[in-house]
Amino acid sequence: MRHAAQDVIGQQDSAGSIAACVCRDQDIRTAVRGELFFCWTMTGKQRIQWRSMCKSLVLGTLLTSCMILVYCLSTPQIHYSLPEVPVPYSCAHRPTQSQHKSTINNSDTAYTCTPKVDIMFMKTHKTASSTFLNILFRFGEKHRVKFAFPDSRNDFFYPSFFQRSQVKDYRPGMCFNIICNHMRFNAPEVSKLLPVDTSYITILRDPAELFESSFHYFGRLVPFTWKIPGDDKLAEFLRDPHKYFDPGSFNSYYLKNLLFFDFGLDNSLDVNDPRVEEGIKFISDRFQLVMLVEHFEESLILLKDALCWEMDDLLFFKLNIRKGSTLSKFTPELRARALEWNAIDWKLYQHFNQTFWKKVDAYGHQRMAEDVAELKKRNKEMTSICIEGGHAVEAGSIQEKDMQPWQPIGEKSIMGYNLKKNIDKAHRNLCRKMLMPEIQYLTELGVNLWITKLWGHVRDIINW
Repeated sequence: MRHAAQDVIGQQDSAGSIAACVCRDQDIRTAVRGELFFCWTMTGKQRIQWRSMCKSLVLGTLLTSCMILVYCLSTPQIHYSLPEVPVPYSCAHRPTQSQHKSTINNSDTAYTCTPKVDIMFMKTHKTASSTFLNILFRFGEKHRVKFAFPDSRNDFFYPSFFQRSQVKDYRPGMCFNIICNHMRFNAPEVSKLLPVDTSYITILRDPAELFESSFHYFGRLVPFTWKIPGDDKLAEFLRDPHKYFDPGSFNSYYLKNLLFFDFGLDNSLDVNDPRVEEGIKFISDRFQLVMLVEHFEESLILLKDALCWEMDDLLFFKLNIRKGSTLSKFTPELRARALEWNAIDWKLYQHFNQTFWKKVDAYGHQRMAEDVAELKKRNKEMTSICIEGGHAVEAGSIQEKDMQPWQPIGEKSIMGYNLKKNIDKAHRNLCRKMLMPEIQYLTELGVNLWITKLWGHVRDIINW
């Protein structure tokens, strides 16, 4: 048997087609009867498919093993009967009177008040909540309050219901001021953690836009989406959701009435079920302010008024924004289908859209317009001071690792920022904090995120 294959070059046949194949080192060689070698060269498409299949098998095995290990190590200890120790007052550090008084101006009067620092922020998914979290982190540092953080990861073991035992270093009777990481809301447990006069705040988003964002961000983590054919999986899914959706499937809650689910309620109910109205009333009774993504600046002004904050507390840059090429454009028909599919969230949103504008009416439209203009002006000034180029850039163009945002599995669609060089000393720290992604900020605040970071390494390998 010969030890090396000879190059085999086919000639053009009578039909004009070419059957050509040149053996190279990377080609596949097959011996037939120990004498004849056949070779063929994979096309570019075949190489991609072969490489993708091999990578999927290897990474799938790795991912499964890692996640089983993480699950075993991260499952929180179950506390069957924690002592009931009420937290009747705030434990916030109180500086001198001159430092913590804010002046509130309206068209008729001006008065001073004390900023409220005891806050429960219900961080809903895909609602610009990471941007608001950055505001809360900076406010908390300014007033030296105590955060109730999760332990080892950046959420409270979502999607399980929140338990006090999930709070880092928790002991019954401990005092916390702010809780703001992702959780599945559990009102009795939250109320046993925070002072009795805590302000409850949350944020909602148009359910069609939220569904599009959630489908993009979490779609690869929901197994039933893997069988959806075509390039536009979102449109295909919305044409016949029941054909693909499995309510018992892993992570399926990400793709149906996600807001209602986040609040600890049943997202599979019929929209006309009386329990839906009861759930909306429950949220309305518990939360003093429900902000709207579509009117983010107006929401912050209402927050400032309700909590006696200062305008400087509201400064922000939009974090976790997606590059335009990954956004799905809804036709009117697809938007209607998305709202129909997320009918409970749509009913929830409509209710709080009405209450939101009632609050704006009470605040005063002219006064609101002036305050929003002032906030936008200050944010624009901070952009010119802090951000290189004055705009967000794609992940590959971000120069500092500490400024890299968390990416969805399978791609790098979330944009970030480059910090300007030679920022003056007065703004240097503020600029860095305003631009810092959530995971990095949590680490800076002392949270051990080893599980999140382990998952991040696995995700980075998959994104390779």
